[in-house]
Amino acid sequence: MADEIILLDLWASMLGMRVRVALAEKGLKYEYREQDLRNKSPLLLEMNPVHKKIPVLIHNGKPICESLIIVQYIDEVWYNKSPLLPSDPYQRAQARFWADYTDKLYELGKQLWLAKGEEQETAKKGFMECLKLLEGELGDKPYFGGENFGFLDVALVSFSCWFFAYESFGNFSVEAECPKLVAWSKRCMEKESVSSSLEDPLKIHGFVIMMRKELGVE
Repeated sequence: MADEIILLDLWASMLGMRVRVALAEKGLKYEYREQDLRNKSPLLLEMNPVHKKIPVLIHNGKPICESLIIVQYIDEVWYNKSPLLPSDPYQRAQARFWADYTDKLYELGKQLWLAKGEEQETAKKGFMECLKLLEGELGDKPYFGGENFGFLDVALVSFSCWFFAYESFGNFSVEAECPKLVAWSKRCMEKESVSSSLEDPLKIHGFVIMMRKELGVE
């Protein structure tokens, strides 16, 4: 019997894009269900009653929540193709540590387009410090895991399609500050699993403009 895989997601979510990249890496077919977070569906509330957030992966009727946990689950269940986590326990622990660290970018990035003045400057400083630390971890390797695209790459690459929006409202350049990281993101985009899963940066920028207006930031 074929696996039934459903993804509850929002098109612009970089956390949801992590899951889409992982599913694409494994060559898995799934049903995508777009969610309206202002009017949460009964299915989303049933499948994630604790946080009531996307993304949620439903595998044969069973829900898995939180993007990094979902990516690990996908890697463990479909381990025969394109392994994402290293086999070495120490390297696996390191990949998980840095993947958890990338979650800091979510809240800091949000402040870049929501906040103004000193609060925005503080967020910008924190955001760039995170990226520089991650660039240091990347070093001169093609991917974070070395020669192969892996777990930490999946965790971080979805943020790259938000860089343009962050730069526009924060008035800075990621490429000027972290050229190796931008080169890495372009390398990742050469992979079909990434390019087919990430959204157009201009479309993301338009989404952020709409959100700012709705939230009264404009």
